[in-house]
Amino acid sequence: MRVLQEDAVQLVSTLLEQRDAPSAHASLQAQVLVDAELKGHPSHGLQRLPRILTRIEGGLIDPQTEGIAIWRSPSFLEVDGHKGLGPVVAVSALKQLSERAESFGVAVCGIRNSNHLGMLAYYVEWLATRGQVGIALSSSEALVHPYGGTLAVLGTNPLAIAVPTANRPMVVDLATGVVSMGKIHHHAANGLSIPLGWARDETGQPTTDAARATKGAIAPFGDAKGYALGMALELLVAALAGSALAPDVRGTLDADMVCNKGDVFIAIDIGMQPDLMVRLAAYLDLVRASPPSKANTPVAVPGDGAAARRSEALIKGFEIAPKLWQDLNALTHTTKSLSKGHAR
Repeated sequence: MRVLQEDAVQLVSTLLEQRDAPSAHASLQAQVLVDAELKGHPSHGLQRLPRILTRIEGGLIDPQTEGIAIWRSPSFLEVDGHKGLGPVVAVSALKQLSERAESFGVAVCGIRNSNHLGMLAYYVEWLATRGQVGIALSSSEALVHPYGGTLAVLGTNPLAIAVPTANRPMVVDLATGVVSMGKIHHHAANGLSIPLGWARDETGQPTTDAARATKGAIAPFGDAKGYALGMALELLVAALAGSALAPDVRGTLDADMVCNKGDVFIAIDIGMQPDLMVRLAAYLDLVRASPPSKANTPVAVPGDGAAARRSEALIKGFEIAPKLWQDLNALTHTTKSLSKGHAR
């Protein structure tokens, strides 16, 4: 079935507000989850909402706080999220970061004691729309095995970068694992197998069984190169955010533990230079116009696919499993269904 953006945002916001989230906080968390759905990444979308609600009900998330931020230097912001909703804590910090970058050129923040952010692209795009380069890093539980190993000892450690141009920003959003654990959970929840090479099972053997992979380890992307990048980001986030290292991280995939991963954001103010913005956009168009390796499959630049899917979903709605939509509706504290108005 397809669901329209406004119906999904209304449902998520209502569920959060019923659990004492201020309307602005509920709306922001809803936008981040729904934006992932619109871009075709359900692993970071509404399937994560039940866990968020359970964590709120269990006192593991404080939906009212924005955290406490202290400038440790003119350009470094230290944030204690006080168990707040990840997007709420992050955007509150980004507002301060963006303003400081305007004065100093570069500003950095490290966030600890906050909850899952969702797709990092949302945050770097937020900075790019203000004419700033945005870089985001985050950490996770030990989910990725090292190159040449079988045991999960690194996080998926995602990285996102957005560079503004005269047109749409160029956006990169990737995990240093070959796939996110959220995507594996999505396959498992829908009874789908995973490609060989994505993960190993709990015994260390390669597997195509998504359920077994959730108990095992994800492969690093690009073999030794992805492993090296993941390791570098592991140490960088822990050092700047003061957060736990992967083997001790909890709270992004469970509903039982306080979340202790870390997040790092970097804002770089390049000024709204019209000539530069046009030059960057022209280069991206040059890349798109380069000869494709497959006929009728044009070359794309990072972010093109997500932007195209989002544009289509804003009109037609996004695909969601009917059972998940029904289950979410059943979580409301009223008997009134919020599914009215969804397409198809």
